[in-house]
Amino acid sequence: MSALNSRTLALAAALALLLGAHAAHAQLERFALVVGNDTGRDGDAQLAYAETDASRVATVLEEVGGVRPENLVLLRGQDAATVRRTLIAINDRLRAASGQTVLTVYYSGHADQSALHLGASSFELPELEQLVRGSAASFRLLILDACRSGALTRVKGGSAIAPFDIHLQERVAGEGAVFLTSSSASEDSQESDEIKGSFFTHALVSGLLGAADDNGDGRVTLDEAYRYAYEATLRATSRTFAGTQHPTFEYEVRGQGDVVLSTLSANSPNRAWLSFPEGRTWLLLQGSSEGAVVGEIASRDRARHLSVRAGQYFVRGRASDVLLEGAFDARQGASVSIDEARLERTAYARLVRKGGGEASAVYSIEAQGNLRTGLIDDGGLCGGAGLGLAIALHSLTIKPRAGWCRGGFSNPGIRATLDEYDLEVEVAHVWDIGRFSLQLGLTIGGALLHQRFSTQGIAQPRTSSALALSPTIGVSRDLTERSYLYLLVLGSTYLMRSEDAQTRAVSFGPSFALRASLGAGLRI
Repeated sequence: MSALNSRTLALAAALALLLGAHAAHAQLERFALVVGNDTGRDGDAQLAYAETDASRVATVLEEVGGVRPENLVLLRGQDAATVRRTLIAINDRLRAASGQTVLTVYYSGHADQSALHLGASSFELPELEQLVRGSAASFRLLILDACRSGALTRVKGGSAIAPFDIHLQERVAGEGAVFLTSSSASEDSQESDEIKGSFFTHALVSGLLGAADDNGDGRVTLDEAYRYAYEATLRATSRTFAGTQHPTFEYEVRGQGDVVLSTLSANSPNRAWLSFPEGRTWLLLQGSSEGAVVGEIASRDRARHLSVRAGQYFVRGRASDVLLEGAFDARQGASVSIDEARLERTAYARLVRKGGGEASAVYSIEAQGNLRTGLIDDGGLCGGAGLGLAIALHSLTIKPRAGWCRGGFSNPGIRATLDEYDLEVEVAHVWDIGRFSLQLGLTIGGALLHQRFSTQGIAQPRTSSALALSPTIGVSRDLTERSYLYLLVLGSTYLMRSEDAQTRAVSFGPSFALRASLGAGLRI
């Protein structure tokens, strides 16, 4: 079921379309009915964001689409009878209106090929289309939106169907029709838990608030808004389980140039102007980190500003290796530049351990120096180096490593040199405390030991292997978002085969050693 995002887009576009296109010729009065319902029939999955998206669309229409509050009706969770009565009442007002008028009807929720599912009730599509077509409005726009939702995706509406094809057969002379859909005929529209709504609606709203203003003239045109929403939707959905979603666009407008959908003024007394640094993607939320999503500026967007209502906001910036977060106050008429130095910085490895962020794992390359106490018949410290990969997951951090060390001993008449080659895997749980991280884990591995002798007599070199089990404790400290230092201490038990150099007697048993490793890591 697909179309939530698309309908929103079309809605704001068409509304603003009439606003910008006719303002110079006549007073245009705009009416809108916006409907969202998270509940469908028995068997329909409970939706997450249909009603939320409807609220966002209504806000956009009022703030930048030119719909006066008295001409805007928002219905959330209402049945078919309520929607029908409300649409008939709006049509009655349109017949009594003078001058040019526009009607936009937006729906987000469950549906199938024949009807909208408003709770247990149904609103047949032919009846809805007839009520819209029969309106006295100079311009009519019908937007139906069904989509996918969830952390990965879950089908919105119970089963996937092609988007609804709505064709406006009649047009008022000199007027226009606009069709904006969130996906092509063979795709499902999608929504996201992170942005708390549909990808397409989110992109459209962000674009109308300034993200689509490529030329920086303070006006967002229909072409700018659609191009921005199209590119942003493709970019976001290309990383989802459901796959890439392709918005579509079709419109017919007579005697009109490029249509302005929103006008953004930095001097508006009840709004503020926000500017965002380049190189990162910024998500803007109302009030706090748990607040409603207001808009987004992507890392590749040329326009780096949003026009918002004055108030408290929370910003979240993402780069390849770090999350930046912080709250700030946007006062009336103010121009606020987001200052990264004032934001809290969190490396993505910590986000993964908290169960947050976009990534499910963070990878690092680690290099370390090792120092181990002596083993049986070893007799001396063994110093060397190691190289490994750290994979930070939600519950555990896994570190496969390869290492080498050299040690030995010297007695009157004989000198021995030992080379140890290790392959091991460390599994640890990590606790982040301030700028430090503590870890407790277990390292399992195998070692190959090669010992050579220098003596006046005869002493053959010998090679043996061992299994090692090592409880591990460590501490690390971030230097930057990508780099860190760490210290590990291992208490190792080697289960090994040993041979006496003089008697050639072979024994098999444990040997104990302590190892310390000091290293550095780089997240990739």
